[in-house]
Amino acid sequence: MPAAPDGGRRAATGWGLVDHAPDAEEVAGTRELLAGRFGEDALWTSPPPPPAPTPTPRIRIPDALADVVSADAAVRRLHAVGRSFADTVALRETGVARTPDLVARPGDEAAAAAVLDWCHDEGLACIPFGGGTSVVGGVTPPAGDAPVVTLQLRGLDRVTDVDPVSGAALVQAGASGPRLESQLRPHGLTMRFFPQSFELSTLGGWIATRAAGHYATGPVHVDDLVESVTAITPAGRWASRRLPGSGAGPSPDRLLIGSEGILGVVTEAWVRVQERPAAKMSAAIRFADFDDAVRALAPRVRTGLQPSNCRVLDPVEALLAGAGDGRTSVLVLGAESPPIAGADVQALVEGRMAAMTALLADLGGEPAAANRPAPDRTAPGGADADADADQAWRRSFLRAPYLRDVMVDAGMVVETFETAMTHDRLVGFIADVRAATQAAVAEVCGDGIVTCRITHAYPDGAAPYLTVIAPGRPAARAAQWGEIKAAAAEAIMAAGGTITHHHAVGRDHRPWYDAQRPEPFAAALSAAKAAVDPRGCLNPGVLVGPAVRRT
Repeated sequence: MPAAPDGGRRAATGWGLVDHAPDAEEVAGTRELLAGRFGEDALWTSPPPPPAPTPTPRIRIPDALADVVSADAAVRRLHAVGRSFADTVALRETGVARTPDLVARPGDEAAAAAVLDWCHDEGLACIPFGGGTSVVGGVTPPAGDAPVVTLQLRGLDRVTDVDPVSGAALVQAGASGPRLESQLRPHGLTMRFFPQSFELSTLGGWIATRAAGHYATGPVHVDDLVESVTAITPAGRWASRRLPGSGAGPSPDRLLIGSEGILGVVTEAWVRVQERPAAKMSAAIRFADFDDAVRALAPRVRTGLQPSNCRVLDPVEALLAGAGDGRTSVLVLGAESPPIAGADVQALVEGRMAAMTALLADLGGEPAAANRPAPDRTAPGGADADADADQAWRRSFLRAPYLRDVMVDAGMVVETFETAMTHDRLVGFIADVRAATQAAVAEVCGDGIVTCRITHAYPDGAAPYLTVIAPGRPAARAAQWGEIKAAAAEAIMAAGGTITHHHAVGRDHRPWYDAQRPEPFAAALSAAKAAVDPRGCLNPGVLVGPAVRRT
């Protein structure tokens, strides 16, 4: 089995790494939870997908690229899909519809450029792959006659320069979260960017999808951490000047950030880094009413007390995360400080946390556990001995995608979607979208739950993240998922939200993205693509041009 970026074995049919797969106790506990809610009869085991040979590549590997490009069937299957619910069902039950003809794995930028030039010259579709964690169909070969080459840059995984004076590092785009952080750690630095896909996703993928990390406040999106970007395009190398800021016209970096591989393939970037925290504290605050917890976000974020984290879990989310008993909502709160010469940073953090919890108490919150120092960690989700509510949430953060696979194996339809709204409309917006989604779940599946958590909090709004868990029918779950997703997306659009806060557009969100963006902007983006990719080889069907569905 091909290796993952950090050397672990990549799961061929599910999320993440084989060595991190749920153990028997986790599987049994999850199935017991599902049976308790939906009944044992609602659970069934996904049958294996029908055996099917991997199609013969429709193109020949040029001799000059023989050391870089692979036609190996196992490698091609691993790069055939991302990890959306539909992808997971295809891997486990229905079979994968399309497989890339070839997979390119260059070890440097020059080799990557040679692959891209070949794809352009031959009219081949080229799909940048990153860590393969897309949950929106962003890396899936589209339908059509054009042969497909998947371009995976995990061989470019080094931190090649560190500027401690400016607080920045030059990082190759194929570096996964663990690889990046392990190379920054000897310098006492961190990028402080931990998406849920941290263990496999790459810096290039974060930039291309405009990803957000797990920290709910402060520098949330990768936009905030990028100093300059280099990419390769069919029209030539795209490299911006490294600067702390510039007013020289539209930013070349901002055009690449969120472009999802349609304008070029990111090869490296200067990113802002910081000293590792010297002191941390965390706490969980209970609220009897979810809406009250949501309303508490605006005054909490705007106080100037700078929480490092501020998330809200509804009662069911808190129960599933082990952070609550299913009767109250939980606001997860964090505070931290870098080293400050001559300062007692622990006292500083404790004072900030005391002020924040006092404010939340005035707004109806009650501490679920004593405020306490939080252990240092490379990323959220590491092991802790205690079971405080805030730490339980941290432990559950990276386990959630793995446990989704357990639910899929138990016959469930499981989907997550996220959006954003300003504080003045947030409570009503969540209620409307949840109600429309719940109605669709009842109609399509007969039963099911729709939970909500707030993943990111801004001074002017927040990002609701909804989860659907419902009993599915054999051989029908992809269709059920599509109906529920469409209903939720239509409700988000009707209520004025965004089709995605941090999951990107891909192919799954494309119809609603087209409705969200201004038409003049769509024309400008199409013109930009035509200029750098005149034959349209880069990730066709994503963001611009004819929408290419993957089913």
